[in-house]
Amino acid sequence: MTMQQTPLIMSRILGRGATLDPNQEVITLQESGTHRQTLKTTWERASQLAGALAKHGISEGDRVASFMWNNYRHLELYQAVPSMGAVLHTLNIRLSATDLTYIINHAEDRVIFVDIDLLPLLEPLLPNIPSVKLLVICGGQATLPKSADYEDFIAAFPTNYPWPQIDENAPMGLCYTSGTTGKPKGVMYTHRSTYLHTMAQALTDAMNLSALDAVCGIVPMFHAMGWGMPFTASMLGSKQVMPHSFMDPQRLIQLIADEEVTISAGVPTIWQGVKSVIEADPEKYDVSKLTRVTCGGSAPPVSMMRWYWKELGVEVIQGWGMTETNPLATLSRKVAKRSHLNLTEDQQFDNIAKAGLLMPGLELEIVDEEWNPQPHDGEAVGELLVRGPWICSTYFNDPQPEKFHGDWLVTGDVAKIDQEEYLIIADRSKDLIKSGGEWISSVDLENHIVSLEGVSQAAVVAQPHPKWDERPVAMVILEEGMNVSAETILEHCATIFAKWQLPDDVIFVDEIPLTSTGKIDKKIIRAGLESEDYRLPDLR
Repeated sequence: MTMQQTPLIMSRILGRGATLDPNQEVITLQESGTHRQTLKTTWERASQLAGALAKHGISEGDRVASFMWNNYRHLELYQAVPSMGAVLHTLNIRLSATDLTYIINHAEDRVIFVDIDLLPLLEPLLPNIPSVKLLVICGGQATLPKSADYEDFIAAFPTNYPWPQIDENAPMGLCYTSGTTGKPKGVMYTHRSTYLHTMAQALTDAMNLSALDAVCGIVPMFHAMGWGMPFTASMLGSKQVMPHSFMDPQRLIQLIADEEVTISAGVPTIWQGVKSVIEADPEKYDVSKLTRVTCGGSAPPVSMMRWYWKELGVEVIQGWGMTETNPLATLSRKVAKRSHLNLTEDQQFDNIAKAGLLMPGLELEIVDEEWNPQPHDGEAVGELLVRGPWICSTYFNDPQPEKFHGDWLVTGDVAKIDQEEYLIIADRSKDLIKSGGEWISSVDLENHIVSLEGVSQAAVVAQPHPKWDERPVAMVILEEGMNVSAETILEHCATIFAKWQLPDDVIFVDEIPLTSTGKIDKKIIRAGLESEDYRLPDLR
Protein backbone atom coordinates (compact mmCIF):
# COMPACT_ATOMS: atom_id res chain seq x y z
CA MET A 1 0.00 0.00 0.00
CA THR A 2 1.32 3.45 -0.89
CA MET A 3 0.16 6.74 0.60
CA GLN A 4 -1.07 9.64 -1.51
CA GLN A 5 1.73 12.05 -2.35
CA THR A 6 -0.34 15.17 -1.71
CA PRO A 7 1.81 18.30 -2.02
CA LEU A 8 2.24 20.37 1.14
CA ILE A 9 0.99 23.72 -0.19
CA MET A 10 -0.36 26.63 1.81
CA SER A 11 -3.73 26.93 0.02
CA ARG A 12 -4.69 23.57 1.60
CA ILE A 13 -4.49 24.93 5.14
CA LEU A 14 -4.88 28.73 5.08
CA GLY A 15 -8.65 28.63 4.49
CA ARG A 16 -9.30 25.90 7.05
CA GLY A 17 -10.17 28.24 9.93
CA ALA A 18 -12.57 30.22 7.74
CA THR A 19 -14.35 26.98 6.81
CA LEU A 20 -14.59 25.61 10.34
CA ASP A 21 -15.40 28.79 12.27
CA PRO A 22 -16.48 31.33 9.62
CA ASN A 23 -17.85 33.97 11.99
CA GLN A 24 -14.72 34.20 14.13
CA GLU A 25 -13.19 37.66 13.89
CA VAL A 26 -10.10 39.46 12.69
CA ILE A 27 -9.78 42.71 14.66
CA THR A 28 -7.52 45.61 13.66
CA LEU A 29 -6.92 48.56 15.98
CA GLN A 30 -7.57 51.91 14.32
CA GLU A 31 -7.16 55.58 15.24
CA SER A 32 -10.60 55.46 16.80
CA GLY A 33 -12.14 52.09 17.56
CA THR A 34 -11.48 48.86 15.70
CA HIS A 35 -12.08 47.35 12.27
CA ARG A 36 -13.77 43.95 12.49
CA GLN A 37 -14.39 41.30 9.85
CA THR A 38 -14.94 37.55 9.94
CA LEU A 39 -12.51 34.81 8.94
CA LYS A 40 -14.94 33.91 6.12
CA THR A 41 -14.86 37.48 4.79
CA THR A 42 -11.05 37.54 5.06
CA TRP A 43 -10.67 34.34 3.03
CA GLU A 44 -13.19 35.56 0.44
CA ARG A 45 -11.35 38.88 0.11
CA ALA A 46 -8.10 36.90 -0.28
CA SER A 47 -9.76 35.17 -3.26
CA GLN A 48 -10.75 38.55 -4.71
CA LEU A 49 -7.20 39.80 -4.21
CA ALA A 50 -5.75 36.75 -5.99
CA GLY A 51 -8.14 37.36 -8.90
CA ALA A 52 -7.07 40.98 -9.13
CA LEU A 53 -3.37 40.10 -9.07
CA ALA A 54 -3.82 37.38 -11.71
CA LYS A 55 -5.69 39.83 -13.94
CA HIS A 56 -2.80 42.24 -13.49
CA GLY A 57 -0.39 39.60 -14.82
CA ILE A 58 1.02 38.21 -11.56
CA SER A 59 1.82 34.53 -12.01
CA GLU A 60 3.63 31.72 -10.19
CA GLY A 61 6.95 32.82 -8.70
CA ASP A 62 6.39 36.58 -9.15
CA ARG A 63 7.25 38.71 -6.13
CA VAL A 64 4.47 40.78 -4.57
CA ALA A 65 5.69 43.11 -1.81
CA SER A 66 3.95 44.52 1.24
CA PHE A 67 4.97 47.72 3.04
CA MET A 68 2.41 47.44 5.80
CA TRP A 69 1.56 47.25 9.48
CA ASN A 70 -0.16 44.28 11.15
CA ASN A 71 -3.74 44.58 9.90
CA TYR A 72 -6.54 42.73 8.11
CA ARG A 73 -5.45 43.68 4.58
CA HIS A 74 -1.92 42.43 5.30
CA LEU A 75 -3.49 39.15 6.47
CA GLU A 76 -5.40 38.93 3.18
CA LEU A 77 -2.06 39.22 1.36
CA TYR A 78 -0.61 36.47 3.60
CA GLN A 79 -3.44 34.20 2.48
CA ALA A 80 -3.82 35.17 -1.18
CA VAL A 81 -0.28 35.59 -2.51
CA PRO A 82 1.18 32.20 -1.47
CA SER A 83 -2.05 30.35 -2.28
CA MET A 84 -2.06 31.63 -5.88
CA GLY A 85 1.58 30.55 -6.34
CA ALA A 86 3.20 33.99 -6.13
CA VAL A 87 5.77 35.04 -3.50
CA LEU A 88 4.91 37.44 -0.66
CA HIS A 89 7.88 39.73 0.00
CA THR A 90 7.36 41.53 3.32
CA LEU A 91 9.36 44.77 3.33
CA ASN A 92 10.75 45.96 6.64
CA ILE A 93 9.35 49.48 7.04
CA ARG A 94 12.14 50.43 9.45
CA LEU A 95 15.02 49.95 7.03
CA SER A 96 16.89 52.85 5.45
CA ALA A 97 15.94 54.14 2.00
CA THR A 98 19.23 52.72 0.67
CA ASP A 99 18.54 49.21 2.00
CA LEU A 100 14.90 49.27 0.87
CA THR A 101 15.84 50.33 -2.65
CA TYR A 102 18.46 47.57 -2.84
CA ILE A 103 16.02 44.92 -1.51
CA ILE A 104 13.14 45.86 -3.84
CA ASN A 105 15.45 45.85 -6.86
CA HIS A 106 17.20 42.64 -5.82
CA ALA A 107 13.85 40.87 -5.34
CA GLU A 108 12.47 42.41 -8.57
CA ASP A 109 9.14 43.11 -6.90
CA ARG A 110 6.32 43.59 -9.44
CA VAL A 111 3.68 45.12 -7.16
CA ILE A 112 3.90 46.81 -3.76
CA PHE A 113 0.98 47.10 -1.35
CA VAL A 114 1.45 50.05 1.01
CA ASP A 115 -0.55 51.39 3.95
CA ILE A 116 -1.49 55.02 3.34
CA ASP A 117 0.26 56.17 6.53
CA LEU A 118 3.52 54.57 5.30
CA LEU A 119 3.34 56.03 1.80
CA PRO A 120 5.62 59.02 2.68
CA LEU A 121 8.43 56.54 3.41
CA LEU A 122 7.98 54.66 0.14
CA GLU A 123 7.11 57.42 -2.32
CA PRO A 124 10.67 58.89 -2.57
CA LEU A 125 11.96 55.46 -3.67
CA LEU A 126 9.57 55.09 -6.62
CA PRO A 127 11.87 56.60 -9.31
CA ASN A 128 14.61 54.11 -8.37
CA ILE A 129 12.63 50.83 -8.34
CA PRO A 130 11.87 50.17 -12.02
CA SER A 131 10.60 46.60 -11.60
CA VAL A 132 7.57 47.86 -9.65
CA LYS A 133 4.73 48.35 -12.15
CA LEU A 134 1.89 48.98 -9.67
CA LEU A 135 1.43 50.50 -6.22
CA VAL A 136 -1.70 49.39 -4.35
CA ILE A 137 -2.60 51.87 -1.62
CA CYS A 138 -4.38 50.55 1.46
CA GLY A 139 -6.70 52.64 3.62
CA GLY A 140 -6.79 55.94 1.77
CA GLN A 141 -6.61 57.78 -1.52
CA ALA A 142 -3.45 59.04 -3.22
CA THR A 143 -2.94 60.43 -6.70
CA LEU A 144 0.17 58.70 -7.95
CA PRO A 145 0.96 57.29 -11.40
CA LYS A 146 0.58 53.49 -11.69
CA SER A 147 -1.34 53.27 -8.43
CA ALA A 148 -4.69 51.81 -7.35
CA ASP A 149 -6.84 51.86 -4.24
CA TYR A 150 -6.93 48.42 -2.56
CA GLU A 151 -10.72 48.25 -2.30
CA ASP A 152 -11.20 49.31 -5.93
CA PHE A 153 -8.46 46.87 -6.99
CA ILE A 154 -10.25 43.78 -5.59
CA ALA A 155 -13.93 44.81 -5.82
CA ALA A 156 -14.89 43.28 -9.18
CA PHE A 157 -13.47 39.80 -8.57
CA PRO A 158 -15.25 36.63 -7.37
CA THR A 159 -14.91 35.34 -3.81
CA ASN A 160 -13.85 31.80 -4.77
CA TYR A 161 -10.52 31.82 -6.59
CA PRO A 162 -9.48 28.42 -8.05
CA TRP A 163 -6.21 27.89 -6.14
CA PRO A 164 -3.69 26.15 -8.41
CA GLN A 165 -1.82 22.90 -7.75
CA ILE A 166 1.81 23.92 -7.43
CA ASP A 167 5.04 22.21 -6.46
CA GLU A 168 5.47 22.05 -2.69
CA ASN A 169 9.08 23.19 -3.11
CA ALA A 170 7.98 26.35 -4.96
CA PRO A 171 8.72 29.62 -3.16
CA MET A 172 5.91 31.38 -1.26
CA GLY A 173 7.59 33.99 0.96
CA LEU A 174 10.68 36.19 0.87
CA CYS A 175 12.24 37.97 3.85
CA TYR A 176 15.51 39.87 3.92
CA THR A 177 17.84 39.93 6.90
CA SER A 178 18.44 43.38 8.36
CA GLY A 179 21.93 43.59 6.88
CA THR A 180 23.97 44.22 10.03
CA THR A 181 27.05 43.39 7.95
CA GLY A 182 27.14 43.86 4.18
CA LYS A 183 24.05 43.94 2.01
CA PRO A 184 20.76 42.47 3.28
CA LYS A 185 20.35 38.82 2.31
CA GLY A 186 17.11 37.31 1.03
CA VAL A 187 15.67 34.15 2.59
CA MET A 188 13.11 32.39 0.40
CA TYR A 189 10.53 30.25 2.20
CA THR A 190 8.89 27.38 0.30
CA HIS A 191 5.38 25.98 0.65
CA ARG A 192 6.76 22.78 2.15
CA SER A 193 8.98 24.57 4.70
CA THR A 194 6.21 26.95 5.82
CA TYR A 195 3.55 24.20 5.90
CA LEU A 196 5.75 22.12 8.22
CA HIS A 197 6.68 25.18 10.34
CA THR A 198 2.97 26.02 10.69
CA MET A 199 2.16 22.51 11.90
CA ALA A 200 5.08 22.52 14.34
CA GLN A 201 4.17 25.92 15.78
CA ALA A 202 0.74 24.65 16.79
CA LEU A 203 2.16 21.67 18.71
CA THR A 204 1.24 21.58 22.40
CA ASP A 205 4.91 21.51 23.37
CA ALA A 206 5.72 24.42 21.04
CA MET A 207 3.61 27.61 21.15
CA ASN A 208 0.49 25.54 21.83
CA LEU A 209 -1.58 27.69 19.47
CA SER A 210 -5.18 26.56 19.36
CA ALA A 211 -8.52 27.35 17.74
CA LEU A 212 -9.61 28.47 21.21
CA ASP A 213 -7.01 31.26 21.28
CA ALA A 214 -7.32 34.96 20.63
CA VAL A 215 -3.91 35.68 19.09
CA CYS A 216 -2.33 39.14 19.18
CA GLY A 217 0.84 39.28 17.12
CA ILE A 218 2.76 42.38 18.12
CA VAL A 219 5.88 41.17 16.34
CA PRO A 220 5.65 42.89 12.93
CA MET A 221 4.31 40.87 10.03
CA PHE A 222 7.27 42.23 8.03
CA HIS A 223 9.71 40.48 10.38
CA ALA A 224 10.28 36.77 9.59
CA MET A 225 6.63 36.45 8.49
CA GLY A 226 5.35 37.59 11.89
CA TRP A 227 7.03 34.54 13.42
CA GLY A 228 4.57 32.43 11.38
CA MET A 229 1.63 33.24 13.64
CA PRO A 230 -0.71 34.63 10.92
CA PHE A 231 -0.41 31.34 9.02
CA THR A 232 -0.99 29.14 12.08
CA ALA A 233 -3.90 31.23 13.37
CA SER A 234 -5.51 31.17 9.89
CA MET A 235 -5.17 27.37 9.74
CA LEU A 236 -6.66 26.84 13.18
CA GLY A 237 -9.45 29.41 13.12
CA SER A 238 -8.15 31.45 16.06
CA LYS A 239 -9.43 34.95 16.68
CA GLN A 240 -6.75 37.34 15.34
CA VAL A 241 -6.08 40.72 16.94
CA MET A 242 -3.79 43.21 15.18
CA PRO A 243 -2.44 46.54 16.47
CA HIS A 244 -1.74 48.30 13.13
CA SER A 245 0.69 51.14 14.03
CA PHE A 246 -0.59 51.70 17.56
CA MET A 247 2.28 50.16 19.51
CA ASP A 248 2.42 52.27 22.67
CA PRO A 249 2.07 50.07 25.77
CA GLN A 250 -1.18 51.68 26.97
CA ARG A 251 -3.02 50.99 23.71
CA LEU A 252 -1.56 47.48 23.44
CA ILE A 253 -2.62 46.47 26.93
CA GLN A 254 -6.08 48.01 26.42
CA LEU A 255 -6.44 46.04 23.16
CA ILE A 256 -5.36 42.83 24.91
CA ALA A 257 -7.91 43.47 27.65
CA ASP A 258 -10.80 44.51 25.35
CA GLU A 259 -10.38 41.58 22.94
CA GLU A 260 -9.71 38.97 25.65
CA VAL A 261 -6.38 38.04 24.06
CA THR A 262 -5.01 34.71 25.32
CA ILE A 263 -1.58 34.65 23.62
CA SER A 264 0.66 37.37 22.27
CA ALA A 265 4.16 37.66 20.84
CA GLY A 266 6.74 40.44 20.75
CA VAL A 267 10.28 41.49 21.61
CA PRO A 268 11.31 42.02 25.29
CA THR A 269 11.10 45.84 25.11
CA ILE A 270 7.36 45.55 24.35
CA TRP A 271 6.76 43.42 27.45
CA GLN A 272 8.90 45.69 29.62
CA GLY A 273 6.71 48.62 28.52
CA VAL A 274 3.48 46.74 29.21
CA LYS A 275 4.81 45.73 32.64
CA SER A 276 5.47 49.39 33.52
CA VAL A 277 1.95 50.43 32.49
CA ILE A 278 0.31 47.70 34.59
CA GLU A 279 2.53 48.45 37.59
CA ALA A 280 1.52 52.12 37.42
CA ASP A 281 -2.21 51.24 37.60
CA PRO A 282 -2.71 47.55 38.48
CA GLU A 283 -6.52 47.71 38.64
CA LYS A 284 -7.11 49.48 35.33
CA TYR A 285 -6.72 46.58 32.87
CA ASP A 286 -8.37 43.17 32.99
CA VAL A 287 -5.88 40.84 31.34
CA SER A 288 -7.16 37.74 33.10
CA LYS A 289 -7.64 35.89 29.78
CA LEU A 290 -3.97 36.29 28.84
CA THR A 291 -2.13 33.03 29.57
CA ARG A 292 1.19 33.26 27.71
CA VAL A 293 3.38 35.63 25.76
CA THR A 294 6.14 34.56 23.42
CA CYS A 295 9.30 36.61 23.56
CA GLY A 296 12.11 36.62 21.00
CA GLY A 297 14.60 38.84 19.24
CA SER A 298 16.80 39.06 22.32
CA ALA A 299 16.85 37.30 25.70
CA PRO A 300 14.09 38.51 28.07
CA PRO A 301 15.23 39.28 31.64
CA VAL A 302 14.36 36.52 34.12
CA SER A 303 13.13 39.18 36.56
CA MET A 304 10.53 40.25 33.98
CA MET A 305 9.46 36.68 33.31
CA ARG A 306 9.04 36.08 37.05
CA TRP A 307 6.95 39.25 37.36
CA TYR A 308 4.54 38.15 34.63
CA TRP A 309 4.08 34.77 36.28
CA LYS A 310 3.76 36.06 39.84
CA GLU A 311 1.57 39.11 39.17
CA LEU A 312 -0.52 37.98 36.16
CA GLY A 313 -0.17 34.19 36.01
CA VAL A 314 1.20 34.65 32.48
CA GLU A 315 3.89 32.30 31.18
CA VAL A 316 6.61 34.04 29.20
CA ILE A 317 7.87 31.64 26.53
CA GLN A 318 11.35 32.42 25.31
CA GLY A 319 12.13 31.49 21.72
CA TRP A 320 15.25 31.50 19.59
CA GLY A 321 15.32 31.69 15.83
CA MET A 322 16.42 33.74 12.85
CA THR A 323 14.99 34.89 9.53
CA GLU A 324 16.93 31.91 8.15
CA THR A 325 15.04 29.47 10.42
CA ASN A 326 11.53 30.49 9.26
CA PRO A 327 11.94 31.56 12.25
CA LEU A 328 11.05 29.07 15.04
CA ALA A 329 13.97 26.86 16.14
CA THR A 330 13.88 26.48 19.94
CA LEU A 331 11.35 27.31 22.67
CA SER A 332 11.62 27.40 26.44
CA ARG A 333 8.46 26.56 28.37
CA LYS A 334 8.07 26.83 32.15
CA VAL A 335 7.60 23.07 32.43
CA ALA A 336 8.85 21.45 29.24
CA LYS A 337 9.29 17.78 30.14
CA ARG A 338 7.37 15.24 32.22
CA SER A 339 10.52 14.80 34.29
CA HIS A 340 10.29 18.53 35.16
CA LEU A 341 6.89 18.29 36.85
CA ASN A 342 8.52 18.24 40.28
CA LEU A 343 11.00 21.05 39.70
CA THR A 344 10.93 23.98 42.09
CA GLU A 345 9.83 27.32 40.67
CA ASP A 346 13.44 28.55 40.85
CA GLN A 347 14.54 25.57 38.76
CA GLN A 348 11.73 26.21 36.27
CA PHE A 349 12.87 29.80 35.82
CA ASP A 350 16.47 28.64 35.42
CA ASN A 351 15.20 26.66 32.43
CA ILE A 352 13.06 29.49 30.99
CA ALA A 353 16.18 31.69 31.05
CA LYS A 354 17.72 29.39 28.43
CA ALA A 355 16.96 29.74 24.72
CA GLY A 356 15.04 26.49 24.86
CA LEU A 357 14.59 23.01 23.50
CA LEU A 358 14.74 22.09 19.83
CA MET A 359 11.56 22.04 17.75
CA PRO A 360 10.69 18.54 16.47
CA GLY A 361 12.27 17.98 13.06
CA LEU A 362 15.32 20.16 13.61
CA GLU A 363 18.89 19.37 14.66
CA LEU A 364 21.39 21.56 16.54
CA GLU A 365 25.15 21.27 16.98
CA ILE A 366 27.93 23.38 18.42
CA VAL A 367 31.38 23.11 16.83
CA ASP A 368 34.89 24.45 17.28
CA GLU A 369 36.90 26.29 14.61
CA GLU A 370 37.73 22.95 12.94
CA TRP A 371 34.02 21.98 12.78
CA ASN A 372 34.46 19.37 15.51
CA PRO A 373 31.26 18.83 17.55
CA GLN A 374 31.57 19.97 21.16
CA PRO A 375 30.11 18.16 24.18
CA HIS A 376 26.58 19.00 25.33
CA ASP A 377 27.63 19.59 28.93
CA GLY A 378 26.58 23.21 29.50
CA GLU A 379 30.26 24.23 29.66
CA ALA A 380 31.69 23.81 26.16
CA VAL A 381 31.11 26.78 23.87
CA GLY A 382 30.99 26.60 20.10
CA GLU A 383 29.60 28.05 16.89
CA LEU A 384 25.92 27.13 16.63
CA LEU A 385 24.76 25.14 13.58
CA VAL A 386 21.16 24.17 12.77
CA ARG A 387 19.50 22.11 10.03
CA GLY A 388 16.04 20.81 9.20
CA PRO A 389 13.10 21.05 6.79
CA TRP A 390 12.39 24.76 7.36
CA ILE A 391 15.99 25.97 7.63
CA CYS A 392 17.48 28.14 4.87
CA SER A 393 20.00 26.30 2.67
CA THR A 394 21.04 29.20 0.46
CA TYR A 395 20.31 32.91 0.04
CA PHE A 396 18.13 34.18 -2.79
CA ASN A 397 20.33 35.03 -5.80
CA ASP A 398 23.28 35.55 -3.44
CA PRO A 399 25.43 32.45 -2.77
CA GLN A 400 27.36 32.88 0.48
CA PRO A 401 29.13 29.56 1.04
CA GLU A 402 30.68 30.72 4.34
CA LYS A 403 27.15 30.81 5.84
CA PHE A 404 26.63 27.10 5.25
CA HIS A 405 28.60 23.99 6.17
CA GLY A 406 27.34 20.96 4.29
CA ASP A 407 23.59 20.93 5.01
CA TRP A 408 24.03 22.99 8.21
CA LEU A 409 23.23 26.70 8.52
CA VAL A 410 26.07 28.56 10.27
CA THR A 411 24.06 30.85 12.55
CA GLY A 412 26.73 33.31 13.72
CA ASP A 413 25.69 32.63 17.31
CA VAL A 414 28.06 31.30 19.94
CA ALA A 415 26.30 28.88 22.26
CA LYS A 416 26.33 26.04 24.76
CA ILE A 417 24.04 23.01 24.87
CA ASP A 418 23.52 21.54 28.33
CA GLN A 419 23.03 17.94 29.42
CA GLU A 420 19.25 18.27 29.09
CA GLU A 421 19.67 19.53 25.50
CA TYR A 422 18.73 23.13 26.33
CA LEU A 423 20.28 25.70 24.04
CA ILE A 424 22.06 28.56 25.84
CA ILE A 425 23.06 31.47 23.60
CA ALA A 426 26.34 32.94 24.78
CA ASP A 427 26.38 35.79 22.25
CA ARG A 428 26.43 36.72 18.62
CA SER A 429 29.97 35.89 17.51
CA LYS A 430 30.54 39.55 16.65
CA ASP A 431 29.23 40.72 20.06
CA LEU A 432 31.48 38.57 22.24
CA ILE A 433 34.06 40.65 24.08
CA LYS A 434 37.65 39.37 23.99
CA SER A 435 39.61 40.78 26.90
CA GLY A 436 43.17 39.68 27.55
CA GLY A 437 42.60 36.54 25.49
CA GLU A 438 39.47 35.55 27.46
CA TRP A 439 35.89 35.74 26.22
CA ILE A 440 33.17 37.72 28.03
CA SER A 441 29.50 37.24 27.15
CA SER A 442 27.71 40.56 26.73
CA VAL A 443 24.35 38.74 26.91
CA ASP A 444 25.09 37.23 30.33
CA LEU A 445 26.13 40.63 31.70
CA GLU A 446 23.03 42.33 30.24
CA ASN A 447 20.65 39.77 31.70
CA HIS A 448 22.24 40.04 35.13
CA ILE A 449 22.20 43.85 35.16
CA VAL A 450 18.50 43.94 34.15
CA SER A 451 17.64 41.56 37.00
CA LEU A 452 18.58 44.36 39.44
CA GLU A 453 15.56 46.20 40.80
CA GLY A 454 15.25 49.66 39.26
CA VAL A 455 16.97 48.77 35.97
CA SER A 456 14.74 48.81 32.87
CA GLN A 457 17.20 48.00 30.08
CA ALA A 458 20.91 47.31 29.63
CA ALA A 459 23.30 46.91 26.72
CA VAL A 460 26.89 45.73 27.08
CA VAL A 461 29.39 46.28 24.28
CA ALA A 462 33.13 46.07 23.72
CA GLN A 463 35.27 49.17 23.80
CA PRO A 464 38.81 49.00 22.38
CA HIS A 465 41.51 48.92 25.09
CA PRO A 466 45.25 49.50 24.58
CA LYS A 467 46.30 46.71 26.95
CA TRP A 468 43.44 44.19 27.07
CA ASP A 469 42.29 44.48 23.41
CA GLU A 470 38.65 44.99 24.45
CA ARG A 471 36.82 45.81 27.67
CA PRO A 472 33.07 45.71 28.42
CA VAL A 473 31.07 48.92 28.87
CA ALA A 474 27.44 48.90 30.08
CA MET A 475 24.72 51.31 29.00
CA VAL A 476 21.79 51.35 31.41
CA ILE A 477 18.25 52.78 31.40
CA LEU A 478 16.73 53.13 34.86
CA GLU A 479 13.04 52.75 35.63
CA GLU A 480 11.30 56.05 36.18
CA GLY A 481 11.92 57.48 39.64
CA MET A 482 14.56 54.89 40.55
CA ASN A 483 17.99 55.83 41.82
CA VAL A 484 20.61 53.14 41.18
CA SER A 485 24.30 53.97 41.17
CA ALA A 486 27.05 52.56 38.97
CA GLU A 487 28.66 51.15 42.13
CA THR A 488 25.45 49.24 42.96
CA ILE A 489 25.36 47.77 39.45
CA LEU A 490 29.02 46.69 39.62
CA GLU A 491 28.52 45.16 43.08
CA HIS A 492 25.52 43.28 41.73
CA CYS A 493 27.59 41.97 38.79
CA ALA A 494 30.42 40.96 41.14
CA THR A 495 28.09 38.45 42.84
CA ILE A 496 28.43 36.08 39.86
CA PHE A 497 31.13 37.50 37.57
CA ALA A 498 34.89 37.54 38.08
CA LYS A 499 36.50 40.93 38.61
CA TRP A 500 38.07 40.96 35.12
CA GLN A 501 34.61 40.38 33.57
CA LEU A 502 33.01 43.45 35.18
CA PRO A 503 32.24 46.47 32.97
CA ASP A 504 34.88 49.18 33.02
CA ASP A 505 32.19 51.83 32.83
CA VAL A 506 28.45 52.18 33.47
CA ILE A 507 26.78 54.90 31.38
CA PHE A 508 23.24 55.96 32.25
CA VAL A 509 21.13 56.91 29.22
CA ASP A 510 17.51 57.72 28.36
CA GLU A 511 17.42 55.50 25.29
CA ILE A 512 19.24 52.50 23.84
CA PRO A 513 19.21 52.28 20.02
CA LEU A 514 17.35 49.32 18.54
CA THR A 515 17.63 47.68 15.14
CA SER A 516 14.75 47.58 12.67
CA THR A 517 13.64 44.30 14.27
CA GLY A 518 13.69 45.54 17.87
CA LYS A 519 17.05 44.13 18.93
CA ILE A 520 19.72 46.19 20.67
CA ASP A 521 21.79 47.84 17.91
CA LYS A 522 25.31 47.26 19.20
CA LYS A 523 26.89 48.49 15.99
CA ILE A 524 25.44 51.98 16.60
CA ILE A 525 26.34 51.86 20.30
CA ARG A 526 29.95 50.97 19.53
CA ALA A 527 30.14 53.81 16.99
CA GLY A 528 28.62 56.17 19.58
CA LEU A 529 31.13 55.14 22.23
CA GLU A 530 34.00 55.77 19.85
CA SER A 531 32.66 59.27 19.17
CA GLU A 532 31.74 59.74 22.84
CA ASP A 533 28.08 60.36 21.94
CA TYR A 534 27.07 58.40 25.01
CA ARG A 535 29.02 60.46 27.51
CA LEU A 536 25.73 61.98 28.59
CA PRO A 537 25.09 63.77 31.89
CA ASP A 538 25.12 61.20 34.67
CA LEU A 539 21.53 60.44 35.70
CA ARG A 540 22.47 59.05 39.11
